[in-house]
Amino acid sequence: MKYDYLIVGAGLFGAVFAHEAKKRGKRCLVIDRREHTGGNIRCETVEGIRVHRYGAHIFHTSDKEVWDYVNQFVSFNHYVNSPIAIYKDELYNLPFNMNTFSKMWNIRTPQQAKDEIARQIASLNIGEPQNLEQQALKLVGTDVYEKLVKGYTEKQWGRDCTELPAFIIKRLPLRFTYDNNYFSDRYQGIPEQGYNALTDGLLEGIEVQLNTDYAEWVKQNPDGAEKTVFTGMIDEFFGFCYGALEYRSVSFETEVLDCDNYQGNAVVNYTEREVPYTRIIEHKHFEFGTQEKTVISREYPVEWTVGSEPYYPVNDEKNQQLYQKYQQLAQTRPDVIFGGRLGGYRYYDMDKVIRAALDAVRTEFSAF
Repeated sequence: MKYDYLIVGAGLFGAVFAHEAKKRGKRCLVIDRREHTGGNIRCETVEGIRVHRYGAHIFHTSDKEVWDYVNQFVSFNHYVNSPIAIYKDELYNLPFNMNTFSKMWNIRTPQQAKDEIARQIASLNIGEPQNLEQQALKLVGTDVYEKLVKGYTEKQWGRDCTELPAFIIKRLPLRFTYDNNYFSDRYQGIPEQGYNALTDGLLEGIEVQLNTDYAEWVKQNPDGAEKTVFTGMIDEFFGFCYGALEYRSVSFETEVLDCDNYQGNAVVNYTEREVPYTRIIEHKHFEFGTQEKTVISREYPVEWTVGSEPYYPVNDEKNQQLYQKYQQLAQTRPDVIFGGRLGGYRYYDMDKVIRAALDAVRTEFSAF
Protein backbone atom coordinates (compact mmCIF):
# COMPACT_ATOMS: atom_id res chain seq x y z
CA MET A 1 0.00 0.00 0.00
CA LYS A 2 1.53 3.33 -1.02
CA TYR A 3 1.90 6.13 1.51
CA ASP A 4 1.71 9.81 0.75
CA TYR A 5 4.63 10.45 3.12
CA LEU A 6 7.31 8.22 4.52
CA ILE A 7 8.64 10.07 7.57
CA VAL A 8 12.08 8.90 8.66
CA GLY A 9 12.62 9.64 12.33
CA ALA A 10 10.07 9.76 15.15
CA GLY A 11 11.56 12.80 16.86
CA LEU A 12 9.89 16.19 17.13
CA PHE A 13 10.32 17.27 13.51
CA GLY A 14 9.00 14.01 12.12
CA ALA A 15 6.17 13.77 14.64
CA VAL A 16 4.96 17.33 14.02
CA PHE A 17 5.09 16.87 10.24
CA ALA A 18 3.23 13.55 10.47
CA HIS A 19 0.57 15.05 12.73
CA GLU A 20 -0.04 17.98 10.41
CA ALA A 21 0.00 15.84 7.25
CA LYS A 22 -2.56 13.47 8.78
CA LYS A 23 -4.80 16.44 9.62
CA ARG A 24 -4.71 17.25 5.91
CA GLY A 25 -5.88 13.76 5.00
CA LYS A 26 -2.49 12.35 4.05
CA ARG A 27 -1.53 8.75 4.66
CA CYS A 28 1.74 8.68 6.60
CA LEU A 29 4.16 6.07 7.84
CA VAL A 30 6.74 7.01 10.46
CA ILE A 31 9.80 4.77 10.80
CA ASP A 32 12.67 4.95 13.26
CA ARG A 33 15.75 2.80 13.67
CA ARG A 34 15.50 3.08 17.45
CA GLU A 35 13.19 0.99 19.61
CA HIS A 36 11.18 4.04 20.71
CA THR A 37 9.57 7.23 19.45
CA GLY A 38 10.52 10.71 20.61
CA GLY A 39 14.12 10.88 19.45
CA ASN A 40 16.39 12.51 21.99
CA ILE A 41 13.57 13.84 24.17
CA ARG A 42 12.61 10.28 25.15
CA CYS A 43 12.22 9.71 28.89
CA GLU A 44 12.09 6.52 30.94
CA THR A 45 10.77 6.07 34.45
CA VAL A 46 13.23 4.89 37.12
CA GLU A 47 12.20 4.71 40.80
CA GLY A 48 9.14 6.77 39.91
CA ILE A 49 11.33 9.52 38.41
CA ARG A 50 11.21 10.54 34.75
CA VAL A 51 14.78 10.29 33.48
CA HIS A 52 15.84 12.26 30.42
CA ARG A 53 17.46 9.40 28.57
CA TYR A 54 19.54 11.49 26.16
CA GLY A 55 20.39 14.45 28.34
CA ALA A 56 18.44 17.27 29.93
CA HIS A 57 15.68 18.84 27.84
CA ILE A 58 14.03 22.01 29.15
CA PHE A 59 11.34 23.49 26.96
CA HIS A 60 11.62 27.24 26.48
CA THR A 61 10.33 29.58 23.81
CA SER A 62 9.20 33.11 23.06
CA ASP A 63 7.21 31.85 20.08
CA LYS A 64 3.58 31.99 21.22
CA GLU A 65 2.38 29.92 18.27
CA VAL A 66 4.76 27.11 19.18
CA TRP A 67 3.83 27.41 22.87
CA ASP A 68 0.13 27.18 22.10
CA TYR A 69 0.82 24.29 19.73
CA VAL A 70 2.55 22.06 22.30
CA ASN A 71 -0.03 22.93 24.94
CA GLN A 72 -2.61 21.11 22.81
CA PHE A 73 -0.92 17.87 23.89
CA VAL A 74 0.63 18.54 27.30
CA SER A 75 0.60 21.15 30.04
CA PHE A 76 3.79 22.52 31.59
CA ASN A 77 5.00 22.99 35.12
CA HIS A 78 6.78 26.14 36.33
CA TYR A 79 10.35 24.80 36.28
CA VAL A 80 12.95 27.53 35.69
CA ASN A 81 16.44 26.49 34.61
CA SER A 82 18.97 27.94 37.07
CA PRO A 83 22.14 25.86 36.73
CA ILE A 84 25.10 25.98 39.05
CA ALA A 85 28.78 25.74 38.13
CA ILE A 86 31.46 24.15 40.29
CA TYR A 87 35.11 25.07 39.78
CA LYS A 88 37.42 23.25 42.21
CA ASP A 89 35.89 24.10 45.60
CA GLU A 90 34.05 27.20 44.37
CA LEU A 91 30.37 27.34 43.44
CA TYR A 92 28.87 29.90 41.05
CA ASN A 93 25.45 30.72 39.63
CA LEU A 94 24.80 30.55 35.90
CA PRO A 95 24.26 32.30 33.58
CA PHE A 96 26.99 34.88 34.27
CA ASN A 97 25.10 37.42 36.37
CA MET A 98 25.49 39.58 39.44
CA ASN A 99 25.30 36.56 41.75
CA THR A 100 28.26 35.11 39.82
CA PHE A 101 30.26 38.35 39.93
CA SER A 102 29.46 39.05 43.58
CA LYS A 103 30.79 35.64 44.58
CA MET A 104 33.85 35.90 42.32
CA TRP A 105 35.01 39.42 43.27
CA ASN A 106 33.14 40.27 46.50
CA ILE A 107 31.35 43.18 44.85
CA ARG A 108 27.72 44.29 44.92
CA THR A 109 26.86 46.73 42.14
CA PRO A 110 26.61 46.31 38.37
CA GLN A 111 29.07 49.15 37.82
CA GLN A 112 31.67 47.41 39.99
CA ALA A 113 31.26 44.25 37.92
CA LYS A 114 31.49 46.14 34.62
CA ASP A 115 34.59 47.98 35.79
CA GLU A 116 36.33 44.76 36.85
CA ILE A 117 35.56 42.99 33.58
CA ALA A 118 36.70 46.03 31.57
CA ARG A 119 39.92 46.25 33.61
CA GLN A 120 40.75 42.60 32.95
CA ILE A 121 40.00 42.89 29.23
CA ALA A 122 42.11 46.05 28.87
CA SER A 123 45.10 44.44 30.58
CA LEU A 124 45.20 41.65 27.98
CA ASN A 125 45.76 43.91 24.94
CA ILE A 126 44.12 41.44 22.55
CA GLY A 127 43.68 42.73 19.01
CA GLU A 128 41.82 40.61 16.49
CA PRO A 129 41.19 37.25 18.25
CA GLN A 130 43.03 34.38 16.57
CA ASN A 131 41.37 31.54 18.47
CA LEU A 132 38.54 30.78 20.85
CA GLU A 133 40.62 31.53 23.93
CA GLN A 134 41.45 35.05 22.77
CA GLN A 135 37.85 35.62 21.70
CA ALA A 136 36.49 34.55 25.08
CA LEU A 137 39.08 36.58 27.01
CA LYS A 138 38.19 39.67 24.98
CA LEU A 139 34.52 39.15 25.86
CA VAL A 140 34.60 38.32 29.58
CA GLY A 141 38.13 38.82 30.93
CA THR A 142 40.43 36.41 32.72
CA ASP A 143 38.52 35.22 35.80
CA VAL A 144 35.24 34.25 34.16
CA TYR A 145 37.13 32.61 31.29
CA GLU A 146 39.55 30.62 33.44
CA LYS A 147 36.98 29.42 35.95
CA LEU A 148 33.76 29.02 33.98
CA VAL A 149 34.55 28.81 30.25
CA LYS A 150 37.94 27.28 29.52
CA GLY A 151 37.75 23.80 31.05
CA TYR A 152 34.11 23.22 30.19
CA THR A 153 34.64 24.24 26.56
CA GLU A 154 37.76 22.11 26.20
CA LYS A 155 35.90 19.07 27.52
CA GLN A 156 32.99 19.69 25.15
CA TRP A 157 35.20 19.99 22.08
CA GLY A 158 37.96 17.58 23.08
CA ARG A 159 40.76 20.06 22.34
CA ASP A 160 42.43 23.14 23.78
CA CYS A 161 40.68 26.48 23.39
CA THR A 162 43.78 27.79 21.59
CA GLU A 163 43.15 25.15 18.90
CA LEU A 164 39.51 26.13 18.37
CA PRO A 165 38.45 28.90 15.95
CA ALA A 166 37.38 32.22 17.42
CA PHE A 167 33.98 32.28 15.69
CA ILE A 168 32.67 29.38 17.82
CA ILE A 169 32.12 31.88 20.64
CA LYS A 170 30.60 34.96 19.05
CA ARG A 171 29.30 36.22 22.37
CA LEU A 172 29.17 35.24 26.03
CA PRO A 173 26.12 36.87 27.61
CA LEU A 174 26.82 38.90 30.74
CA ARG A 175 23.82 39.89 32.84
CA PHE A 176 24.22 42.71 35.31
CA THR A 177 21.16 41.73 37.34
CA TYR A 178 20.69 39.23 40.16
CA ASP A 179 18.81 36.80 37.94
CA ASN A 180 19.67 33.09 37.75
CA ASN A 181 17.07 32.23 35.09
CA TYR A 182 19.22 30.74 32.33
CA PHE A 183 16.70 31.44 29.56
CA SER A 184 15.21 34.80 28.74
CA ASP A 185 12.26 33.26 26.89
CA ARG A 186 8.74 34.14 27.99
CA TYR A 187 7.58 30.51 28.28
CA GLN A 188 9.49 27.77 30.06
CA GLY A 189 8.85 24.47 31.82
CA ILE A 190 8.76 20.69 31.72
CA PRO A 191 5.66 18.80 30.48
CA GLU A 192 3.66 17.67 33.50
CA GLN A 193 2.76 14.48 31.65
CA GLY A 194 6.34 14.02 30.39
CA TYR A 195 7.89 14.41 26.95
CA ASN A 196 6.71 10.97 25.88
CA ALA A 197 3.12 12.22 26.16
CA LEU A 198 3.96 15.03 23.75
CA THR A 199 5.27 12.74 21.01
CA ASP A 200 2.56 10.16 21.71
CA GLY A 201 -0.05 12.86 21.21
CA LEU A 202 1.53 14.04 17.98
CA LEU A 203 1.71 10.50 16.61
CA GLU A 204 -1.75 9.36 17.73
CA GLY A 205 -3.51 7.49 14.93
CA ILE A 206 -0.39 7.40 12.73
CA GLU A 207 1.28 4.16 11.69
CA VAL A 208 4.74 3.81 13.26
CA GLN A 209 7.36 1.12 12.65
CA LEU A 210 10.26 1.00 15.11
CA ASN A 211 13.58 -0.83 14.82
CA THR A 212 13.34 -0.05 11.12
CA ASP A 213 16.25 1.09 8.97
CA TYR A 214 15.43 3.53 6.17
CA ALA A 215 17.72 1.99 3.54
CA GLU A 216 16.34 -1.47 4.25
CA TRP A 217 12.73 -0.23 4.12
CA VAL A 218 13.29 1.45 0.76
CA LYS A 219 14.97 -1.67 -0.60
CA GLN A 220 11.90 -3.70 0.30
CA ASN A 221 9.41 -0.97 -0.71
CA PRO A 222 11.01 0.90 -3.63
CA ASP A 223 7.76 2.66 -4.53
CA GLY A 224 6.30 2.73 -1.05
CA ALA A 225 5.74 6.47 -0.71
CA GLU A 226 5.14 9.51 -2.87
CA LYS A 227 7.47 11.69 -0.80
CA THR A 228 9.93 11.27 2.04
CA VAL A 229 10.56 13.45 5.08
CA PHE A 230 14.10 12.60 6.17
CA THR A 231 15.33 13.63 9.62
CA GLY A 232 18.38 11.40 9.73
CA MET A 233 21.92 12.46 8.81
CA ILE A 234 21.91 14.16 5.42
CA ASP A 235 25.39 12.83 4.58
CA GLU A 236 24.27 9.28 5.38
CA PHE A 237 21.25 9.69 3.06
CA PHE A 238 23.69 10.33 0.21
CA GLY A 239 26.00 7.48 1.21
CA PHE A 240 28.67 9.80 2.64
CA CYS A 241 29.67 10.45 -0.97
CA TYR A 242 31.56 13.64 -0.04
CA GLY A 243 32.70 12.31 3.33
CA ALA A 244 31.15 12.39 6.80
CA LEU A 245 30.04 15.56 8.55
CA GLU A 246 31.54 15.76 12.02
CA TYR A 247 29.72 15.74 15.36
CA ARG A 248 30.54 15.64 19.03
CA SER A 249 28.85 12.90 21.00
CA VAL A 250 27.93 12.33 24.65
CA SER A 251 27.88 9.28 26.88
CA PHE A 252 25.78 9.05 30.02
CA GLU A 253 26.46 7.33 33.31
CA THR A 254 23.15 7.06 35.16
CA GLU A 255 22.95 5.97 38.78
CA VAL A 256 20.18 5.43 41.33
CA LEU A 257 21.17 6.81 44.73
CA ASP A 258 19.68 5.82 48.06
CA CYS A 259 19.00 9.39 49.15
CA ASP A 260 16.25 11.84 48.39
CA ASN A 261 18.42 14.75 47.24
CA TYR A 262 21.96 14.51 45.87
CA GLN A 263 22.91 18.00 44.70
CA GLY A 264 19.93 20.26 45.39
CA ASN A 265 19.60 21.36 41.77
CA ALA A 266 18.64 19.79 38.45
CA VAL A 267 21.78 20.92 36.59
CA VAL A 268 25.28 21.30 38.03
CA ASN A 269 28.14 22.02 35.61
CA TYR A 270 31.72 21.00 36.39
CA THR A 271 33.97 23.51 34.67
CA GLU A 272 37.38 22.11 35.62
CA ARG A 273 38.95 20.21 32.74
CA GLU A 274 40.35 17.62 35.14
CA VAL A 275 36.82 16.49 36.04
CA PRO A 276 35.96 14.14 33.14
CA TYR A 277 32.23 14.91 32.95
CA THR A 278 30.73 18.27 32.03
CA ARG A 279 27.70 18.15 34.27
CA ILE A 280 25.51 16.09 36.56
CA ILE A 281 21.75 16.05 36.04
CA GLU A 282 19.48 15.18 38.97
CA HIS A 283 16.27 14.39 37.14
CA LYS A 284 13.70 14.62 39.94
CA HIS A 285 14.29 18.37 40.33
CA PHE A 286 12.84 19.04 36.86
CA GLU A 287 9.47 18.00 38.27
CA PHE A 288 9.93 18.92 41.96
CA GLY A 289 10.00 15.24 42.88
CA THR A 290 9.65 14.02 46.46
CA GLN A 291 10.61 10.38 45.90
CA GLU A 292 12.71 8.65 48.58
CA LYS A 293 15.48 7.89 46.08
CA THR A 294 17.07 9.98 43.36
CA VAL A 295 18.56 9.39 39.90
CA ILE A 296 21.59 11.25 38.56
CA SER A 297 23.28 11.20 35.16
CA ARG A 298 26.86 12.24 34.52
CA GLU A 299 27.49 13.53 31.00
CA TYR A 300 30.81 12.76 29.31
CA PRO A 301 31.69 14.40 25.98
CA VAL A 302 33.20 11.86 23.59
CA GLU A 303 34.60 11.82 20.07
CA TRP A 304 32.10 10.89 17.41
CA THR A 305 32.69 8.26 14.75
CA VAL A 306 30.40 7.05 11.98
CA GLY A 307 27.95 4.63 13.56
CA SER A 308 27.95 6.24 17.00
CA GLU A 309 25.25 8.63 18.24
CA PRO A 310 25.58 12.13 16.74
CA TYR A 311 24.72 14.97 19.14
CA TYR A 312 26.30 18.33 18.38
CA PRO A 313 27.21 19.35 14.82
CA VAL A 314 30.75 20.71 14.51
CA ASN A 315 29.75 23.85 12.64
CA ASP A 316 33.25 24.98 11.70
CA GLU A 317 34.18 26.27 8.27
CA LYS A 318 35.29 22.88 6.92
CA ASN A 319 32.05 21.16 7.90
CA GLN A 320 29.88 24.02 6.69
CA GLN A 321 31.50 23.81 3.27
CA LEU A 322 30.88 20.07 3.24
CA TYR A 323 27.27 20.57 4.32
CA GLN A 324 26.75 23.05 1.47
CA LYS A 325 27.74 20.32 -0.98
CA TYR A 326 25.15 17.96 0.53
CA GLN A 327 22.56 20.75 0.40
CA GLN A 328 23.19 21.10 -3.31
CA LEU A 329 22.63 17.36 -3.69
CA ALA A 330 19.42 17.66 -1.69
CA GLN A 331 18.10 20.14 -4.25
CA THR A 332 18.26 17.37 -6.85
CA ARG A 333 15.74 15.39 -4.77
CA PRO A 334 12.44 17.32 -4.79
CA ASP A 335 10.77 14.15 -3.54
CA VAL A 336 12.62 14.46 -0.20
CA ILE A 337 12.19 17.03 2.58
CA PHE A 338 15.25 17.19 4.83
CA GLY A 339 14.63 18.44 8.35
CA GLY A 340 15.57 18.33 11.99
CA ARG A 341 18.94 18.49 13.69
CA LEU A 342 20.60 15.83 11.54
CA GLY A 343 18.83 16.58 8.28
CA GLY A 344 19.72 20.26 8.58
CA TYR A 345 23.11 19.78 10.27
CA ARG A 346 22.47 22.34 12.97
CA TYR A 347 21.77 22.39 16.68
CA TYR A 348 18.09 23.07 17.41
CA ASP A 349 16.33 23.90 20.64
CA MET A 350 13.03 22.04 20.86
CA ASP A 351 10.88 25.04 20.00
CA LYS A 352 13.01 25.77 16.94
CA VAL A 353 12.56 22.17 15.72
CA ILE A 354 8.79 22.53 16.04
CA ARG A 355 8.86 25.91 14.30
CA ALA A 356 10.96 24.45 11.44
CA ALA A 357 8.53 21.52 11.09
CA LEU A 358 5.49 23.80 11.02
CA ASP A 359 7.20 26.00 8.42
CA ALA A 360 7.99 22.92 6.31
CA VAL A 361 4.35 21.87 6.54
CA ARG A 362 3.17 25.30 5.37
CA THR A 363 5.61 25.26 2.47
CA GLU A 364 4.62 21.72 1.49
CA PHE A 365 0.87 22.28 1.62
CA SER A 366 0.69 25.93 0.55
CA ALA A 367 -0.66 24.97 -2.87
CA PHE A 368 -3.53 22.94 -1.42
